[in-house]
Amino acid sequence: MTFKRTAILIATLVLAAGCSSTTASISSAKYDKMNCAELNNAVGDTATDISRTAIARGKVANTSVPNWLLGGERVKTVVANRETARIQRLQQQQQAIVMARNQRCPSAQ
Repeated sequence: MTFKRTAILIATLVLAAGCSSTTASISSAKYDKMNCAELNNAVGDTATDISRTAIARGKVANTSVPNWLLGGERVKTVVANRETARIQRLQQQQQAIVMARNQRCPSAQ
C-alpha cells in the first residue's frame, strides 16, 4: 500500500512539474483595454492564483519522500522551485494590473 501511494505521489509531482510552467506573458497593453470593474476582477483572480499556487507549493515542499526513491527529493525541489517562479510571475502580473488600475480608476486610490 505504501509503495502504491508513493508511486502515485511521484507521478503527480512529475506531472505538476511539466504543467506548472505554463503561464501567459505579462502584457500591459491587454490591461489598457479593460475597464475598472474588469481590472478589479483581474486583481482578484491573480490573487486567487497566487494563493492557490502557494498552497500547492507548500504541499509539495512538505511531502515526505522515502529515501529509497532515487531522485524523489530532486523532483520535489524542482516542482517547488517552479511553483515559486510561477508565484513571482503572478505577482509581477498583479503589479502591472494594479498600476493600470491606479492610472485609470480614480476610485482605486
